[in-house]
Amino acid sequence: MKDGVLYNLELVLKQKWIVLSIISFLVGLLLWVPNFINDFGYGYWLWTFLIGPIGVVFGYLARSIVAIVLNTFITFSFFIFMFIGSLWESIY
Repeated sequence: MKDGVLYNLELVLKQKWIVLSIISFLVGLLLWVPNFINDFGYGYWLWTFLIGPIGVVFGYLARSIVAIVLNTFITFSFFIFMFIGSLWESIY
């Protein structure tokens, strides 16, 4: 019964969770922008530890693996950037 009201409601809720998960991913990306543009490091990126897991939960509720992976990347982005920065410093 894919034409029923409950199916349409489930589809609308799934789309809502996907949109919220993508918004949390984009906000997580925007929180890193001041650190790359300015010479002085701002602490806005610390919010990624809060926003990333919320986006993962939204992705889980939407059953979207892509949203879960992207928000997990945002959650651990500090450690990824530290690793890349350490490699960069050791090479040059």
